[in-house]
Amino acid sequence: MTNSSPSQLRQPPQLAREIGLREATALNMIDMVGVGPFITMPLIVHAMGGPQAMLGWILGAFFAMCDGQVWAELGASMPQAGGSYQYLRQSFGPCKLGRLMSFLFVWQLIFSAPLSIASGCLGVAQYASYLWPSLGNTHFDHPLSMVLPFVGKFEVRVLITNGTFVAMAACGLAVLLLYRRITVIGKLSKFLWVGVIGTMLWVIFAGLTHFNAAQAFSFPPGTFHFSTGFMTGLGSAMLIAYYDYWGYYNVCFLGAEIQKPERNIPRAILWSVAIVAVLYLLMNTSMLGVVPWQEMDHTAAAGSQSFVASTVLERAYGAWAGKTAAVLIMWVAFASVFALLLGYSRVPYAAARDGNFFRPYAKVHPKGQFPYVSLLTLGGVAALFCMFRLIDVIVGLVVIRLTTQFLMQIVGLLILRKRRPEFPRPFRMWFYPMPALLALFGFGYVLFVRKGSLRDLSYALVIVVIGVLIFLARSWRRKEWPFAPSVHVLPGAGV
Repeated sequence: MTNSSPSQLRQPPQLAREIGLREATALNMIDMVGVGPFITMPLIVHAMGGPQAMLGWILGAFFAMCDGQVWAELGASMPQAGGSYQYLRQSFGPCKLGRLMSFLFVWQLIFSAPLSIASGCLGVAQYASYLWPSLGNTHFDHPLSMVLPFVGKFEVRVLITNGTFVAMAACGLAVLLLYRRITVIGKLSKFLWVGVIGTMLWVIFAGLTHFNAAQAFSFPPGTFHFSTGFMTGLGSAMLIAYYDYWGYYNVCFLGAEIQKPERNIPRAILWSVAIVAVLYLLMNTSMLGVVPWQEMDHTAAAGSQSFVASTVLERAYGAWAGKTAAVLIMWVAFASVFALLLGYSRVPYAAARDGNFFRPYAKVHPKGQFPYVSLLTLGGVAALFCMFRLIDVIVGLVVIRLTTQFLMQIVGLLILRKRRPEFPRPFRMWFYPMPALLALFGFGYVLFVRKGSLRDLSYALVIVVIGVLIFLARSWRRKEWPFAPSVHVLPGAGV
């Protein structure tokens, strides 16, 4: 029997570095793929009015690779739990503005992370209704609205169908599977990855072997006239494409659990972006060759549920193939829920350990060594968001995240490079600073150049303002920055 020293006995449970490069890349890819490309193709086609919607996928891949380098540099430099929380804190100053920026990131995550998780759960329910049409029966469909000061009318449509309960059950199952040690989760991620890649390859093969080029590239008249409608349509298409590509950074939230993070984090990010981009372009081009874009456009315009991947396989091989595809896509969608909930649950934990979020989130399960309070909170909020429409969930997620995280993180990297050139950087961005500046441009375009952009931005602003007020109230009560000349916060000194 080995005796432990008193200091060892007093040390709180820590996260274990047990995720290798293959597991990290698999987690990134199942997070990226998710349900997005299987249900959003009609939405992108509708946004641009034809097969030129593929521009959204191409530009989305380009800007994802640019932003991926931002994440790769920061992730390799600061391989800790929490990802953006750590990056914003260090970039803007851990005892000053960085405290506010990192707190705002965690605050918005309480809203945006469950939105992301809920989108995957809704995808599970949507393809389940392909197998059991009665799941589409509606119990409640009504807009709820309220007037907010300086913002105006805030409206959200609540939609409850039989499938809503399937989505909630998927969320609950993901929480149950994640309520265990990370070693088991790493092995489970590779098992889920097989289903993700296998499904995509099957859809690609079916589409290419039944491909109708004239149908796939039947552009409507005036397609590439750079009018206002083209530019705003491209912005809307890119927003959905961003949603589909997001997840390449998931490994950064698990930085404290990655083996050899200075090497494996950048590789997992850049490899997953490159592989998924190729798969997306192949799959969506092949689907346009089987299902006419006019049919996809009509589906999106009517607000109907989309089963485009199952439709491709049904038309290629028969009804059995469409049903089999539906089961596999439910697997893919659930895999993304699994990966999202795993990564995001580490963020409030990291902030609470720094004393910059509420104390209960710093708790680690005594046996499984995972942040169970954070896991249960995000899972519960995501289950509630399953009562919203998928398109509303996607738009809300992307706008909130771009405004409060991605743009600020890129700016933070530029500041960190200038103010702290000595900071350890195992991975350095290629062709700095061009990728960072291009990512800023791409994200800004999506935020401002599309229909309804100012309304959506106002909602994100409300979340920011409330978060700032909460931060200032906490800081004033605790006599911290900006109400004290300096602070020194001990890890774990939460509220």
